[in-house]
This record gives sequence, C-alpha cells and structure tokens, in this order.
Amino acid sequence: MSNFVSINEEIKDFNKIISVSGDKSISIRWVLFSSLANGVSKAQNLLMSEDVLAAINLIKKLGIKVKIEKNLCKIYGKGFNGYKYRENLTLDAKNSGTLGRLILGLLVNSKNKIKLIGDRSLSKRDFKRISSPLSKFGVKFKHKNKFGLPLEIQGIENLRPITYEETRGSAQCKSSIIFAGMRTKGKTIVKAKKSRDHTELLCKYLKIPLKIKKEKEFDFIEIQKVNKIKSIKYKIPSDISSAAFFIVLVALSKKSSIKIKNVNINPSRIGVVKILRKMGISINFKNQKLYKGEQIADIYVKSPKKIKSINCSSDLNSQAIDEFLIIFLVAAKAEGISYFKGLSELNKKESPRLDWAYKILRLMGIKTVKTNSSITIIGNPKLKIKKNIVIKNFLKDHRVFMTCVIAALSFGGRWKIHDKDSIKTSFPSFLQIVSSLKK
Repeated sequence: MSNFVSINEEIKDFNKIISVSGDKSISIRWVLFSSLANGVSKAQNLLMSEDVLAAINLIKKLGIKVKIEKNLCKIYGKGFNGYKYRENLTLDAKNSGTLGRLILGLLVNSKNKIKLIGDRSLSKRDFKRISSPLSKFGVKFKHKNKFGLPLEIQGIENLRPITYEETRGSAQCKSSIIFAGMRTKGKTIVKAKKSRDHTELLCKYLKIPLKIKKEKEFDFIEIQKVNKIKSIKYKIPSDISSAAFFIVLVALSKKSSIKIKNVNINPSRIGVVKILRKMGISINFKNQKLYKGEQIADIYVKSPKKIKSINCSSDLNSQAIDEFLIIFLVAAKAEGISYFKGLSELNKKESPRLDWAYKILRLMGIKTVKTNSSITIIGNPKLKIKKNIVIKNFLKDHRVFMTCVIAALSFGGRWKIHDKDSIKTSFPSFLQIVSSLKK
C-alpha cells in the first residue's frame, strides 16, 4: 500500500459532531505512573498510537505486566521499586520525546547501566536538557554524540535531592526531575518556567507529596520521597492537540461548524484556542467538568466571516507549542500581517518545524519572513492554490503531515503528501475522521 495521500480538491462545508483520540500526554503519563503503582490500574480510551505502545513495551521490559482488552488497558504495577533492571538492558522510546525524557527520571536508581535508544528523529533531539539536571542527583550519563540518543544511564541507590531552575518551559524536563525527586531522601525543588502541568495534576490526584507555589512566570515545585502510589482508574479525555486540526479546518472554511466531544482543555494546553479567538474564530466550551484535576469540555467551532491578523504574545508559546504549524495556516488567510516570535523551540521538535512552516507557506504562495526564532506571515484572504505541491523528507513528523492535509483541504491545489504512516505516532484515526467530514 502506498505511503502517501493525494488531495486534489477542497473540502465542502460541513456540520458535524466528532470525537478525536485520547490525550497523548496523559496516556503516556498514565502508563508510567501505573507502572509504579501498587495493584492493577485501568484506563479506558487510552491512545493506542505508536508513542503510547512504545511506553507500554518499555515498561514490559522493566518487568511490568500489561493486558489490553478492546478499549481497556490494565497495568499490573509492582510498587514504586518494582522495576527489574537486568544487565545489558536496552529501552526503545521510538519517536516519543515525552517517553524518552520522562523515563530517565524513573531510572535514576538503577545500579545497572541501561541504554536508551530512539528512531532517527528522536535521536537528533536534545537529551542534555534531561541528563544535565539528573546528573546533579548523582546519576551518570554517557551520550554517543554531544546531546542526543543513544545514551547510557547508570543510577545510584542514595540519590541526593537537588534545587534546579528550568528556564525553557519544558514540561518533559520538569516532569523528569519530579520523577527523580520521588526517589530521593530529601526535598527536591524546581523553579520551572510555565509549561504543561499534567504530571503535577496526577501527583495531586494520587496524593504524592508535591507542593506548588505559582508565580506569574514560574512555578516553584517541591517534591519529596514517595514510598507508595495507589492504582489509577482513568478514562482518558480527548487530545486538544488532535482537536486543533479540525478547529482550524472549520476556521478556514466558509460556512462550517463542528462539535468535538469530551476534550481536555487544561489551561496549560489551550494556547491554540486563545490565539485563534484573538484572530476572530468562534470557539466555545460547553458541558465543562473537572475530572481527576483535568478540565474537560465539548468544543464548538463556527467558521468566521473574516480572520484577523495577530501580533502573537510569546507568553502563549508554551501553551501552543505543538499547534503553531496549523495556527500559521490561519494567519495565511488573515487580513494583514501576523507576527510570531520566541519560537526557536519549534526547531527542536520531531522535525525543524519553524523551517518547515516557512517552506510550506512559501510553496502555498504566502509571503513569509523567518529568523531562527520568529516568523512573519503576510496573509491573503483570497488565496486559492492551483499548482502541484509535493511534501516529503520531513523526518516523518506527524504534525507536518497533518498540517499539509488541512492546508490542501482548505486552500486547494494538487497535493502529494508522503509518509502518511507518520500519524500512527500520535493520531492514527486522523484520516478516517477527515473522510467522515466529507460524507
């Protein structure tokens, strides 16, 4: 079967109700926390993507039993010190930066050396941002190259607590330090730039000894030794990052509307909603509820009469870091010039996404100016693409693929988008949902 899609016509206006896949960030964290718990943890609507399956296979190699039955996943935790660290163990994080970085925080007490590997894309990503703070606990690391994978970790039994300042706004770095701090005999303190807080919310739900003092730009987090974690029953909500593709599809349509059911609207994740509302897109949350510390709602979206340009505040960057590629598509149709800055982190993702955004927009015929950390987009509300566009060699970055699908459906042209299997890492049902909107 060919590993590309061809799109040769725009999507017609639609009015639909859909559900998208389970939240990837929560799914991976549930797997890791459940592997530490005492007893059987159960999850419904767990995202069955390659990234989450990699997490499941990884904890299996650490001696944890997992059973999957239809829409139910069971993890048989052996307690906080239940991992088996056999000699010459190699763990594969595949394409998942979240898994690769978080698991290191849980391996800090392994006396045996453990090798962590990943796919070609993950191997190029920065793991020094994790090994550097974790080494302060007394853990030893050996990188094959300057900063990436593969790497070797060797932990120690008597870890020393640390005080650390996390300045990038990396939830993965913060979470890895929190996991390591759970294994120390003292108080670990992290001054962390604002970022996603799924780890902290799960800690709070599980009554783990973690305290948070929130300030404007930073959170001060204190974590102490954990002896026991209770098992977790969780119905995973839908992923706002997956929902965002269909929010943007409506935003770029003339007279469409959509309801996306039961989506996680965690305040640290809805930067895309805040930005698009500023651009004139009608997005409403209904049936809101609180579930295990996470905020859940149905999302209602309607096509706008016009799209406004934006001078986007960098304060929203960490809340929308995974959605900027599709936000740029909305800016492409806006009236006026849109400015986005402080985005150097985009080029440290699965692919250099800021570079890819520039390339895609230029292929579409949108005037664009880019630096290493900013992009300026001169919108064209009347844009209609009539040429051939081929997208390939993007390190199988799922968000590049899905962004190009949305662009093709919204602006026309004759697109050939390679590596459709890339969506298996995070959103396997993406193309099925797209097809359902055409019926």
